[in-house]
Amino acid sequence: MKLLLIFLAPLALMISGSSFAQRTRAYSTGLPGDNFSLEGALEMFKRAESPEDFERLLNTEDNKVNNLDLNEDGEIDYIKVIDNSDQEAHAFVLQAVMSETESQDIAVIELERRGDHEAVLQIVGDEDIYGEQTILEPTEEVSVNAGTSTSIVVVNVWAWPAVRYVYTPSYRMWMSPWVWSVRPVWWRPWRPVRYRAFYHYRTPYRNHYVVAPAYRVEHAHRVYAPHRTTSVIVTTRHQSSVNHYRETKKQTFTAPRGNRQVGATRKTTIEQRKTGSGKVRPARATGK
Repeated sequence: MKLLLIFLAPLALMISGSSFAQRTRAYSTGLPGDNFSLEGALEMFKRAESPEDFERLLNTEDNKVNNLDLNEDGEIDYIKVIDNSDQEAHAFVLQAVMSETESQDIAVIELERRGDHEAVLQIVGDEDIYGEQTILEPTEEVSVNAGTSTSIVVVNVWAWPAVRYVYTPSYRMWMSPWVWSVRPVWWRPWRPVRYRAFYHYRTPYRNHYVVAPAYRVEHAHRVYAPHRTTSVIVTTRHQSSVNHYRETKKQTFTAPRGNRQVGATRKTTIEQRKTGSGKVRPARATGK
């Protein structure tokens, strides 16, 4: 019996390792975006007290949000935060600093105030980093029908400290002052880890953020559009993999959320609903 157990134990480990590798490969796109967690960025924005604090959280190694090394110098890229705003709309650009002359937008958090105590946001991953514009938004599960069932609703982010901060009269648009040769004294770059390790670091952030079928924050998206920044370095090094991804990507896309998949088609019509608590229900998508 002992001999049988000694034989079976390594075999079980081999099967488990093979299964793990297959699951990891299944979620890898081979694109730069594999190394930056959009869900993690939203979680840092939720925790932050201000856009400046948000930038600090993004660039803190222990938070496991950023694993990008776009210029391949063996060190993590610093991520700047730049606010572009117009009236009640803000577009917070997350931008990697890659050299003295080049930067690359990684994503943009688009935020709009809809009322005295209501705000909505989405994060949009840049198409040169994720292969296509990838939209995520915060959601939560709530009880409905007298507690007999549950429903997923889009979170009203007005309670997030950074959101309230940017709508105070004293707020001045945050434009990160840091450049390639001048970085904050508290920041020290670290070496990127392999994708397999980073994939699991990202896992805790996935529970409350899902792919959205379309833009919900349209004014902020228009505010951002003329400010988009791209890099020749990224285009040169990653264009072939981006093109391959776009060629093979089907019109229907899905995103992992625990053991469930949230799917939608590109062309949609959007219907928003409010719950009794003032939360906005997720958009209902109907393919055209």
